[in-house]
Amino acid sequence: MTRLITWYGDDFTGSAAVMEVLAFAGIETVLFSDIPSDAMMARFAGCRAVGIASTARTHGPDWMEAHLPAPFRFLHGLGAPILHYKVCSTFDSAPDSGNIGRAIEIGLEITGAKAAPLLVAAPQMRRYQAFGHLFAGSFDGVFRLDRHPVMSRHPVTPMDESDLLAHLTLQTDLKGAVIDLEALWSDHGPALEEALAQEARILSVDCMDPGSEAAAGRLIWENRDVLGFAAGSQGVEYALVRHWQQTGVIPAAPVAQGAGRVDQIAVVSGSVSPSTARQIDWADAHGFAVIRFDAVRALQDESAEVARCVAEGIAAAGRGLSPLICSATGPDDPAVADLRAATNDMAKANGMIGTALGRILDGILRATGLRRAVISGGDTSGHGMRALGLEALQAIAPTIPGAALNVAYGAGPHDGLEIALKGGQMGSEDFFGWIREGGGPRQA
Repeated sequence: MTRLITWYGDDFTGSAAVMEVLAFAGIETVLFSDIPSDAMMARFAGCRAVGIASTARTHGPDWMEAHLPAPFRFLHGLGAPILHYKVCSTFDSAPDSGNIGRAIEIGLEITGAKAAPLLVAAPQMRRYQAFGHLFAGSFDGVFRLDRHPVMSRHPVTPMDESDLLAHLTLQTDLKGAVIDLEALWSDHGPALEEALAQEARILSVDCMDPGSEAAAGRLIWENRDVLGFAAGSQGVEYALVRHWQQTGVIPAAPVAQGAGRVDQIAVVSGSVSPSTARQIDWADAHGFAVIRFDAVRALQDESAEVARCVAEGIAAAGRGLSPLICSATGPDDPAVADLRAATNDMAKANGMIGTALGRILDGILRATGLRRAVISGGDTSGHGMRALGLEALQAIAPTIPGAALNVAYGAGPHDGLEIALKGGQMGSEDFFGWIREGGGPRQA
């Protein structure tokens, strides 16, 4: 068994998205919630791709300096030729929150790579990189990132710059260069040689379509001796998989299947995305009981608010409904403004919400025996997974790219739980119903 790639994700949903790209390409893959014990690692010794999820996106550079080296060294020590630092496909980051530049500095130092490819685009997810600028799709179309209706209004890391290297100048002094579409459409060799000769340490790699995606994968794989540390979204894996399949490194992907329908699931959501709000509206009309988690009340008495939501969730399940506990329904929900007025530490409040929602999900699952769940929100997913005592994930059924249904493993009662982790802006309007149906491919 030869390992192909390892990765470290800056949030849980994004980490799981990498896992699904690899797993549904037929590569045996596992995602851990932390550096695994020897016993847990032994359960997945045959995996050719290994990842670790984190909550790095919510932390600053001091946290990264303290917490990234150990998992980076562990993953690098597994012997794969590429270590990937996974970031959100909408590049959520700022100097004091999810500092991608500092993470790249640490990764380059530990791996000894000469430069880091930066590939954020993933056309399968309507994420596009053109001449260094990032574009992202929404329900209403494709927008340059600084004009995106969600990301330009992100509550923690609003994007006012679509040029990725320009955005990173506030996070690192590392020199950057663009490997643009023209280079990828012809021969990327001269562009790469010139960038390395000019001592560029971050290489922003364009990607718009299957052709440029395959070229990006070829660039990374054929130069893995000097580009052994990469940063970007699951677009890194999409590009590598396309190149691996074209060159015979791996065979064609097997046909994906669903996991089968269940009558009820449990959902918790800490997302304030308009996309999630529309998904909650759909769920409310299709057999889900929407239960509001009052974050302001939880700041005063978290245990009481958790207990109330657990009790209401259990009661809803008893009526044959699928409980869905949410902290907000979109950025304009009055609950968002109320929380901001109630605290001057939103990072701490968001951590509290994620942990509390995880405790609520734990309580509902224990009491009802439900064995399928969804956590909505990238940051919420990290806190929620840890509250459930889950240590590892393997993808079992696809949905939209980036939000597969997985099997989770851990030492506690939730070992074997089927769970989907969904970023706030991800998924179809009927996503929660799709998970209840067991995921799986749909007819175009």
